[in-house]
Amino acid sequence: MTVTVDLSGTATSPKGFVAGATYAGIKTYGTAILDVGILASDRPCAVAGTFTKARLHSASVDVNREKIRDGRAQAVVVNSGCANSSTGQRGIDDALQVSRWVAEKLGLPVDDVLVCATGVIGHYLPMDKMQSGVAAIELSPDGGEPFARSIMTTDTRPKYGAVGFGPYTIGGCCKGSGMIHPNMATMLSFLTTDAPLAQPFLQRSLSRAVDRSFNLVSVDGDTSPSDTVLLFANGAAGGDTIDEGSPLAPAFQDALDALCIHLARELARDGEGATRVMEVTVSGAKDDAQAAALVRLLTTSYLLKSAVHGADPNWGRIISVIGRSDAEFDEGEVTVSLCGYRVFEHRGPTEFIVRQPGVVAEAMKADTVTIEVSLGDGPGRATGWGCDLTAEYVHINADYHT
Repeated sequence: MTVTVDLSGTATSPKGFVAGATYAGIKTYGTAILDVGILASDRPCAVAGTFTKARLHSASVDVNREKIRDGRAQAVVVNSGCANSSTGQRGIDDALQVSRWVAEKLGLPVDDVLVCATGVIGHYLPMDKMQSGVAAIELSPDGGEPFARSIMTTDTRPKYGAVGFGPYTIGGCCKGSGMIHPNMATMLSFLTTDAPLAQPFLQRSLSRAVDRSFNLVSVDGDTSPSDTVLLFANGAAGGDTIDEGSPLAPAFQDALDALCIHLARELARDGEGATRVMEVTVSGAKDDAQAAALVRLLTTSYLLKSAVHGADPNWGRIISVIGRSDAEFDEGEVTVSLCGYRVFEHRGPTEFIVRQPGVVAEAMKADTVTIEVSLGDGPGRATGWGCDLTAEYVHINADYHT
């Protein structure tokens, strides 16, 4: 099923969702200075979530894991500029207090208000600014775009979109530019739908979509302690509940996959200092897990990322990564293509790359550099996304805290 992403759609595109944002003075770096946002539904939602696997994680991750145990929520409040991570019990207490302020503002049960934070690690939330920020936010159906901007840190632009399936809509946004690497859920993403979905199916669908998208994107190999993806389904568009066996279940999964893949690509495209996207496909592997593992190695190879930045068709960088991987293959069956040009097969370089390396180098100057690796005739396949490595990445992260 082909799904087209509406690039103007946001997390408030589905019926019944509102959002808003303000600048509370928490974030002192980055662009589009909004730093506190709220996304809410006009009715209770089934909710699903995936969270970082990092063992040192933010207070928000602790709070949200507990709050969504019952599979329901109705709002989320997010701040940028301070991750509220590695802040001990005080960080948890502060996160809970922020959720109380939002619950009072919206007239909701406090357990139905989730809370996320992103930014510098090891700093306590400025609670006076959080309280005034929450009070100042005005929610509206047009608030999806400012909400997407309020969650940004070093991002250069907001990332959002929406897709339709049947009579329903899925919308969403994400943030992330650096500290991006797959580990259950990388960055922050907030997804919404007006479809009526059974919560167990919602969670399974989100986990599948995350594995096919956010878990296959990498900018620098580092994972945030705040990594979270939340999906809210409020059923505002009516109809029968969609479950695993429902006729619309495959359409929902395809639409959710498409939106998450779009957002994952945008993360790679906006990688800190990035000038090019790497789209890496591994096929012919023993299984999908081996294919995905090799994709992750390729998208995080600093040597390969540097070659992509320089538009250098040094396919040896790819071969060296394949060689050090745990993937099972016969060398004689391995092929490699760069930007659609076969550069390696039958254990050696192709005649084309030997005679016309400049053609490949010119193709690598495009916004997206495709790398295709076939390991043989196995059923395993995966596609993932990364970006080139630039001097600007070092500059951004050298000055991030100070």
